[in-house]
Amino acid sequence: MSESVSLPALGESVTEGTVTRWLKNVGDRVEVDEPLLEVSTDKVDTEIPSPVAGIIEAILVQEDETVEVGTPLVTIGDGSAPAAPIAEAPAAEAPAAEAPAAVAAPEPVAPTPAPVAAAPPVATPAPVTVPAPVAAAPPVATPAPVTVPAPVAAAAPVATPAPVATPAPVAAPAPVTVPAPVAAPAPAATPAPVAVQASAAPAARGSHAGTSGYVTPIVRKMANEAGVDLSTVSGTGVGGRIRKEDIVQAASAVSTAVAAPAIEISPLRGTTQPMSRLRKVVAERAVISMQSSAQLTTVVEVDVTRVALLRDRVKGAFAEKTGNKLSFLPFFALAAAEALRAIPIVNATIDGDTIVYPAQENISIAVDTERGLLTPVVRNAGELDLAGFAAQIADLAARTRDNKLKPDELSGGTFTLTNTGSRGALFDTPVVFLPQSAILGTGIVYKKPLVVTNDGLDSIAIRSSVYLALSYDHRIIDGADAASFLTTMKTRLEAGAFEGDLGI
Repeated sequence: MSESVSLPALGESVTEGTVTRWLKNVGDRVEVDEPLLEVSTDKVDTEIPSPVAGIIEAILVQEDETVEVGTPLVTIGDGSAPAAPIAEAPAAEAPAAEAPAAVAAPEPVAPTPAPVAAAPPVATPAPVTVPAPVAAAPPVATPAPVTVPAPVAAAAPVATPAPVATPAPVAAPAPVTVPAPVAAPAPAATPAPVAVQASAAPAARGSHAGTSGYVTPIVRKMANEAGVDLSTVSGTGVGGRIRKEDIVQAASAVSTAVAAPAIEISPLRGTTQPMSRLRKVVAERAVISMQSSAQLTTVVEVDVTRVALLRDRVKGAFAEKTGNKLSFLPFFALAAAEALRAIPIVNATIDGDTIVYPAQENISIAVDTERGLLTPVVRNAGELDLAGFAAQIADLAARTRDNKLKPDELSGGTFTLTNTGSRGALFDTPVVFLPQSAILGTGIVYKKPLVVTNDGLDSIAIRSSVYLALSYDHRIIDGADAASFLTTMKTRLEAGAFEGDLGI
């Protein structure tokens, strides 16, 4: 008895799907809830499990074919009968395996001749090689000592007249060349003595450092701080003295000598690949959005030093109590949700000639995956604290990357948040996807010098800074609305008063 399996409904708004890969072939056995195939929709890629157990009899829809919900995909028959022959095959093979094992038995016969190899002991005549001691004859090579004529080389001592070369000691008058000190007049060449003092002083102070020039404490400190090995520096000062300029030049050479990080070359170079269904859908929607709406971007810079200090102070306890890391993203999401409640036009949509203001803030979170960009939705974001945002963002991101999202979890968003700073970007101008009217891009949080005002006095300090970029549909959102939204977020974040919103 056979049963057909049809494409199930994968979400309220999903009407069709594309078979991207069959996980089973005709003749394969499949169990209940075991994945049969992979299907791609305009919302998500997912696996279709088998509702019955049995043998695959026929595949009705081929890969890359798009069909509507309810279309039969495969027929599965009763697989109990074929199971027996499958078991017989290995049974028949078992004796075959035994046969070679029995053949292996005669092999022990082979070892028996091995003892015959015991005959080698007859090679006991090998000991007869006692003539080796005859090799004692080498002592006969004692005539080598006959080479005592070498002692004749003792005649060399005859070269004892060499001692006559004792006049070499007479060369002791060379010391008489103490007139070398007479070379003391060299001081007349005052520069020479300077060189003498330059080398002598370091020897006395122990600051020679393997160089040919004198090294002052200041120069030595500069070298240590710059990571410069003094023994590799040639001084350009008088008498070979190493100067500050020499250290600066050496430090520059060291920094340029640092090897550039290796960049892995992609295997995709020089290839062509068809676009996935998800990539096609994203491409089509991006073009439609850009052509159907008037988009522009407004950017503000925010000093998030207080947020950074709070995060550093509580992230350990936060992770211990919630099981989630506390990144900057939950802070941005919370501030955005509050700003959406205050400036609802940024959360609105267009329906013909009507502006629709949703009763809740459903924030889509952009997640980068190997399959492309997906945006699962955090619902009722206006009711969440930091712990709630951290938990939902972590859960949705993990299930998105593991391809375990339900299609409905990707729909219903009223506003999007994309963290381009996670890849090191300062800021960008993200694209708004209809029917939403705005998307917020958050850049990387980094330290920079900023002007701060305390008690009316300005000063420069190192602060943690981030750029927030809001792209919006100018058909219903004005520049003033965008600026109000961003400054509302800026004020909230710069105040850094999130202690009561931690949720721990």
